Amino acid sequence: MHVVELKQISKTYHLDAIDVPALVDIDLGVRPDCFTVISGASGSGKTTLLNVIGCIDLPDRGELIVAGEPVQKLSDDALSDFRARHIGFVFQNFNLLPVLTAYENIEYPLLLSRTPAPERKRRVEAMLDAVGLSDRAKNYPGQLSGGQRQRVAIARALAPSPKLVLADEPTANLDSVTGAAIIDLMRAMQRELHVSFVFSSHDPKVLAAADDAVMIRDGRIERIERREERAAA
Repeated sequence: MHVVELKQISKTYHLDAIDVPALVDIDLGVRPDCFTVISGASGSGKTTLLNVIGCIDLPDRGELIVAGEPVQKLSDDALSDFRARHIGFVFQNFNLLPVLTAYENIEYPLLLSRTPAPERKRRVEAMLDAVGLSDRAKNYPGQLSGGQRQRVAIARALAPSPKLVLADEPTANLDSVTGAAIIDLMRAMQRELHVSFVFSSHDPKVLAAADDAVMIRDGRIERIERREERAAA
């Protein structure tokens, strides 16, 4: 069973009197426990597709099923709750709260979901240890390097134990060495926690690490490359 299913998904943005189709008749199944990368040129629709998968944008047409739930039937409040429980997000600009420490940033989504204090402490400490930042728990984002901030963002995304983690160009603001380390970390976390990761990226290193590479152009899926197929080529 796919963790995400998109059936004939289309999305159009309306700019003044102009209709701009961003996604056209997308059929896609995201496999569980996989590292999936959506790739394409700027303006291809990859970020829109990621936002639809993350239930940030809803499609104009088609059927979207995430973690077994037909999400288009949910109210706005129910959809917000669904995202909080099932989907983690990692952003290229980190989106950490500058007034909170690394520990507090990771703890924040657990506070929103009313996770009991002992369980919050256990999860936050486990995540800090997993991303190698236990000694930076009391540091604020401004006291951390770009790579360390991205590690905090990954830990925050994983702390609520989501079924799916989405990352929009997660290596875009990092140097090549740090970016490669972040890819390795996310790959290791994906395997250890059995969570599905979906990225938008045109970074060749991210594509090389993917189980499934979804190539998109002009809002349409051109092809899907699977790791086993690339290895056999």
